[in-house]
Amino acid sequence: MLVEETLRAASPREMVDHHFDRAAERLRLSAEMRTLLSTPFREIKAQVPVRMDDGSLRIFTAYRVQHNSARGPAKGGIRFHPWVNEEEIRALAETMTWKAALVNVPFGGAKGGIVCDPAELSEGELERLTRKFISRIHRLLGPYRDVPAPDMGTNPQVMSWILDEYSSHYGYTPACVTGKPAELGGAPDRMQATGRGVAYVLSRYIESFGHPLKDLGLKVVIQGFGNVGSHTALALAAEGCEVMAVSDVYGGIASRDRKGLPIPALAAYVREHGSVAGFPDTRPVDNEEILTLDCDVLIPAAVECVLHQGNAPRVQARMVVEAANLPTMPEADEIFARRGITVIPDILANAGGVVVSYLEWTQNLQQEEWDENKTEAELRRYLSRAFQEVSARAEAERISLRQAAYEIAIERVAQAERLRGA
Repeated sequence: MLVEETLRAASPREMVDHHFDRAAERLRLSAEMRTLLSTPFREIKAQVPVRMDDGSLRIFTAYRVQHNSARGPAKGGIRFHPWVNEEEIRALAETMTWKAALVNVPFGGAKGGIVCDPAELSEGELERLTRKFISRIHRLLGPYRDVPAPDMGTNPQVMSWILDEYSSHYGYTPACVTGKPAELGGAPDRMQATGRGVAYVLSRYIESFGHPLKDLGLKVVIQGFGNVGSHTALALAAEGCEVMAVSDVYGGIASRDRKGLPIPALAAYVREHGSVAGFPDTRPVDNEEILTLDCDVLIPAAVECVLHQGNAPRVQARMVVEAANLPTMPEADEIFARRGITVIPDILANAGGVVVSYLEWTQNLQQEEWDENKTEAELRRYLSRAFQEVSARAEAERISLRQAAYEIAIERVAQAERLRGA
């Protein structure tokens, strides 16, 4: 089955429900609490009219789902992608609730998206689309209500337009959005944070067995070479790992021998050519084949639902580290468990982004500016604490890392709801 066909057939909503129900059952949550925690607080669907460069008017469909705010303002990215749909955004918003709770930052979960292909839009059209969307929902956003961030298809420039549009209604409000350029109050390494966090969590896992990551020379395969995948690759290469293959939406490449790809040179090539495809002295691979290559660590860093019962039996990695959101379907999880393949779940592995978003938000509220060293130290502290908690619970209760992570997160949100009078 092609990756695209699998994605269309898969249901992120069903995946999130599966993980939630398993954790809620073990936590013995009441039926009322389960309903409360699984029901979004607010869902917004907006029709966004945009005047295109050719003078025509085009209507875009946009969503913002605020899942839960019991522990703090809703937090989550805004993605621009042709496959955006209400079910996906709802599932990702709930995932953000559990992710923020797991790393214990004072946020709830949200997610937004616009059905569009940013590659087909000019910069002016993207700016008008962004501003019009924010103008439609600004009353429901804000530093203490809902704080957007970058996601697939968006970047610091889009966050700058969000900041400016929101501030046009309420005065200069840098804490209304994170992932901004440093010149507008952004954290110095926000765009690298998720990828570097993935590498750090993997490093902590390896260290828990008494082996520094630098000493092992692990063979790594990464599906996805966008913001998250590329920074994961750069961080792991710096730690002595050998990145054997990578891919993006246009195709993939693999090393012709057992030596890793030159990741800094590859990153420079992508900046010039827009894709990893065609990088010299490599062989082509597609986005399905790359998941089953021989390696120590497989890192899905692109979109949801790419690991499923059709390809899980052919995965050759000893470990899967989920840099993407919801990349592993429950049936694949079960297959990996039977085969002894460890999975480091998304709500832990890729939580570096929400941690640094929290650090940026905090600095904006206090009108402070941290240097990169302090931000990096705080990122590591939050992720290390979360890893230790998940690892300890998984070992003590003889459950998977995913099960432990979800139980810790859901427990925290449920307690917040009880204390607030649910």
